[in-house]
This record gives sequence, C-alpha cells and structure tokens, in this order.
Amino acid sequence: MSVTKATSSGPVNPRAVFATTHWSVVLSAARRDTTRARAALARLCQTYWYPLYAYVRRRGYPVHDAQDLTQAFFAQLLERQSLASADPDRGRFRSFILAAMNHFLASEWKKGLAQKRGGGCEKLSLDWAAAEQRYDLEPATRAAPDTLFEKQWALTLLSEVTARLEREYQSEGKPALFTAIKHTLLGVRDAQPYAELAVALDMNESAVKVAVHRLRKRYRELIQAAIADTLFDPQEVEEEMRYLFRVLAA
Repeated sequence: MSVTKATSSGPVNPRAVFATTHWSVVLSAARRDTTRARAALARLCQTYWYPLYAYVRRRGYPVHDAQDLTQAFFAQLLERQSLASADPDRGRFRSFILAAMNHFLASEWKKGLAQKRGGGCEKLSLDWAAAEQRYDLEPATRAAPDTLFEKQWALTLLSEVTARLEREYQSEGKPALFTAIKHTLLGVRDAQPYAELAVALDMNESAVKVAVHRLRKRYRELIQAAIADTLFDPQEVEEEMRYLFRVLAA
C-alpha cells in the first residue's frame, strides 16, 4: 500500500489543537471509574480490537479461542482498573494495549476465558465474521506478530479516518465529489489527473485542484486527531505520524 502524507500550509501546534486526548482522559481517570473515561476507552478499543485479534491469531490461537480471548481481554480492560498502573511516560496507547494483551495471554487468559465463554458479557460490539474474513485475506508473511500488529494499527486508523472523511462529505451533500477524488489521497499531489477529473465532474481544473487540496488537508487533520487520541502527550503527534507512514511503507 502506497500512502503519501498530505502537506499542510503551515506548522501545526498539536497542543493547541488537541488539548485533551482520549488516552489522556482515560489515564487521568484511571482510578475513578467515570463515564467519560469508560466512553473514551471504549472508543480506543474499537480502533484496536481487530489489530489485537489478528495478533492473537498470529500467535497461533484457533479462531474461536482468539475470539474469546480478545473479547475477554476487552471486557476485563473495561471492567477493571487496569489502567491504574499505566505509565504516562510511555504514553502510546498501542504500546500499552499490546503489552496488556501479552500479559493477559501469559497469566490471566484461562480464568478470563472461562468467565466469558458463553457468558453473554459483551462490552464491545465486535464483528467476528468480518474479522476472520479480513484475516484470511491477509498475505502470508514471516513477519513477527508484533510487527504485524503495528501495521494493522496503522491500516485500521487510516480506514477509520477515511470513513469519517466520507461521512463529512455526505453530510455536506457532496458524496459524488468524495467518490471522484478520494483516490487523490494517495500518491504525489502533482501527479494527480486533474484534467480528467475536471471533465468527469464538470468543473474547471483550478476548482478541482482546490477541492483536492481541501480533501488532503482535511485528511491530514483527521489523521492528526486520530493519532492524538492515542497519545498522552499531544506534542508527539507529528513524530507518531511519521512512524505511522514508516510502518505502512515497510
């Protein structure tokens, strides 16, 4: 998958834009089981559940065990004060949650599996059939499960950002425009087929270039926001964005 970052018109001040992230809300409320903290954690879990499910599968667990383990892990994470020991100095949520899953698999999964199997305790709505279908379509690789988890994290984050961007265009009454130019999010901006798009959209070429510029700018903003939600320190957004694209390029 080839992905090129959209450029912005000027420097970004992440702290000004992302004063409070979902991860910082979760950590600050770790010892207080607040509704706000649980909602923030649930949203983060929705982003990470498939990468973790694929990670468990890559570890060699069969389908049903991997499903039960992933569900039990998130149920435990949401029910207990598991975040009380999280270290803000290691503030990337993906690092925390993968370490937590490894600990769960190593020392607590038997008890969690016995409690959750058939117990009807679903804290998250997870589409297991779609997850396994997606897993089956992944190419064979000798890469370590940890490495594949990082890539799934990056792909899932970009997929969610693209879906949110599409919803914004739909709400603005511009679904056809999004469909026509969404492929311009990939590759170099100067290499885009502006003339062809102008004909297809019945717009002049300059207007198409402006529309593509706005799309790519908003895409970058949404990526920044999604990444910021997974960090304790918003100042790390740009560094994490660079890491995301390195993961995708590997």
